[in-house]
Amino acid sequence: MIVGVCKETTKHEKRVALTPEGVEKLMSLGLEIIIESEAGVHSSYTDQSYEEAGAGIEKNREKLLKKCDLLLAVQAPDKKTVNSMKSGAALISFIWPLQNSDYVEHLREKNITALAMDTIPRISRAQTMDALSTMSNIAGYKAALLGANQLDKYMPMMMTAAGTIPPAKVLVLGAGVAGLQAIATAKRLGAVVEAFDIRPVVKEQVESLGATFVEVPIEEEETESKGGYAKELSERNKQKQREVIHQHVKKSDIVITTALIPGKPAPLLVTKAMVEDMAPGSVVVDIAAEQGGNCEVTKPGETIYHRGVAIVAPLNIPSSLAFHASKLYSKNLLSLLNLLIEDGQLTFNFEDEIVLNATITHNGDIVSPFVKENI
Repeated sequence: MIVGVCKETTKHEKRVALTPEGVEKLMSLGLEIIIESEAGVHSSYTDQSYEEAGAGIEKNREKLLKKCDLLLAVQAPDKKTVNSMKSGAALISFIWPLQNSDYVEHLREKNITALAMDTIPRISRAQTMDALSTMSNIAGYKAALLGANQLDKYMPMMMTAAGTIPPAKVLVLGAGVAGLQAIATAKRLGAVVEAFDIRPVVKEQVESLGATFVEVPIEEEETESKGGYAKELSERNKQKQREVIHQHVKKSDIVITTALIPGKPAPLLVTKAMVEDMAPGSVVVDIAAEQGGNCEVTKPGETIYHRGVAIVAPLNIPSSLAFHASKLYSKNLLSLLNLLIEDGQLTFNFEDEIVLNATITHNGDIVSPFVKENI
């Protein structure tokens, strides 16, 4: 079986799906690997390093696509790339099927077997394949650094001959993987950290990292989905939540927002009025910007200033740490492939929960129950 890796074509995407280390692992499973020339150059992996690992280098993208039985990618390849693939070939990448139903239909029509790294279930057995958590961890880390870099104050308490400077106050909204890493990084930088999440179960995790958990009494008993994600609240509870958050936002130097709901726009957590109550020089880092943002005045992909407050809304944060993001994503892919490959060929055991949920299209059909129910 021939595995191909193309250079990512999405704007600002610097990651690569497979590292030279990953090439060696796949070759040990009896696979042939072909890498498009310069596919890893933006994440510091040279063509030479791939050749030394045993991969072939192909300069002609069309030739690579015609040869490969399995294409590995980070972002879902464009339709032109899909059209160049062999009928019956397989693709593994982030796909976001609920937001891209037309793309899923195109894959089905072209008879491409597509597996989405974003629909792998969050169960203990799938932790090593959980690319969403891997990338969220990177995003949370970088969000704290972006906030510290934008802030015109020290993060830690500083005792100097000229006087004592108090530590910066950081509020993290959303205590999933990204939020927890943002908390940990802000604490390491010396800030005093608070965190809020609608799921009371994360309180212990927040406090174990040295942050204070902001509690909001809400009426719903179920605030967490089966996959471990936050559920959307009723309007009444959203209002309660905003009232409490407002009081904490206005006294914070940095607010980091990380809240996402699968398949839906990011929930509004920080209103324009809250931003206007923050002190000039304060910072909002909205890492939910790609899904519209958690802050009302966010402009995705831009840093803007609203009444002296900086709103930083970066896109594709993991790509800014492309070397390690690629390394970890490659390991996520390898874990999934270890489950799928038998005797050098892809096998699809749909009795396996991971394979069933990750497989979006196969043999011209939509397979994943999650996608079938929601698309």
